[in-house]
Amino acid sequence: MRVDQALVARVLLDGDRRAFEQLMRRHQGMIRAQLRRLANGDMARADDLAQETFLTVWRKLHQYRGDARFSTWLYRVAYTCFLQARRKNSWAEVTAPEPDRTPHAAAAELRLDVERAMRQLSEAERTVLLHCVQMGLSQSDAAYVLDMPLGTVKSHMTRGKEKLRASLADWREPSREKIGS
Repeated sequence: MRVDQALVARVLLDGDRRAFEQLMRRHQGMIRAQLRRLANGDMARADDLAQETFLTVWRKLHQYRGDARFSTWLYRVAYTCFLQARRKNSWAEVTAPEPDRTPHAAAAELRLDVERAMRQLSEAERTVLLHCVQMGLSQSDAAYVLDMPLGTVKSHMTRGKEKLRASLADWREPSREKIGS
């Protein structure tokens, strides 16, 4: 985006802290959302990682070459911060609590089944699906963020979706199934 490019230029040329604050405000929500998903909903961990991400961006903004959108570059920095923190701390996977038995029990059980099915995927499949499906990145942007070849992203996406379909087959509505299949 032109606004991001102009703000980046102001930061790089003049060390303009206000321009950097504007960049942070423009993108902090999407970065926190990405990190929240990567940290399995742990808000405190995601906020710490978001802060680390923006500190890293301040220090390394000169490395942004403009070959990808600024937001895509930010996703990559955030993902790298997440991986580094996970390696340092040996974070364990967070498991979801058992659902309450409420009128929304079916929805809660579906959510739990999706979470269980996601845990059955390889880390690469999970990460690609998170970035492409949940966060809405294109496959080429996800390839950039994850530092993977585009063909690898496409393969992980296809395999991950197939595994999820198989794991969640019991949730298919009969009216949606094809006749004669």
